[in-house]
Amino acid sequence: MKKEAVILIHGMGRSRRSMKKLERYLRHKGYVTYNRSYPSTVANVERSAVHYINSALANISRDEISKIHFVTHSLGGLLVRYYLTHHKIKQVGRIVMLAPPNNGSEVAERYRDHFWYRWMTGAPGQQLHKNDNPLLNKLRPLEAEVGVIAGTRSSDPWFNHVFKGEHDGKVSVNDTKLSEMKDLITVDHGHTFIMNKRKVKRHIVNFLAHGDFYRSQQRKHLYDLEN
Repeated sequence: MKKEAVILIHGMGRSRRSMKKLERYLRHKGYVTYNRSYPSTVANVERSAVHYINSALANISRDEISKIHFVTHSLGGLLVRYYLTHHKIKQVGRIVMLAPPNNGSEVAERYRDHFWYRWMTGAPGQQLHKNDNPLLNKLRPLEAEVGVIAGTRSSDPWFNHVFKGEHDGKVSVNDTKLSEMKDLITVDHGHTFIMNKRKVKRHIVNFLAHGDFYRSQQRKHLYDLEN
């Protein structure tokens, strides 16, 4: 019987270690996983997307896989969007994005010209501003089913002043949204470690299996996943 695979893509300034707990959880649920590091503060989104996802696909035994899902954190969501704008994956399944800057970030918009921001975030940091963004303007709607999990508790209080609505310290809830998304749910967690929260991991698995996030009326879904 063929299995389903999940390609995990970490966020800016992180490494594969940031997704390790989530990877173990997904493996326990029966998924084949791919989780590697990429130069998230050096290479631009376009270059990282093509190199990382091509490498992932080359390392997955696709003849033994029925579906290939994606679970991304932050910048990782833009990598998937860019790749699927320019490439087709025959076995593509569902996509779960954790705190993605799908419409840019107020932090990048405010500070992208500051030296400390350019030094810390490199080339991809210059691709996250909100207005007149060449990268975001050329991304096409995803044809796969997409679920977005957005945080509402700030893990970076020094940036709170740049936001007007709900946010996780780096990205506002509104800026995580996609017109084509199938489901969105908010959680009371910050941006940096959102992937490690138990509730978030349950939401991810529920969406991969059923195409929606766990809510109180869906107890049967969660029971099926936990047993």
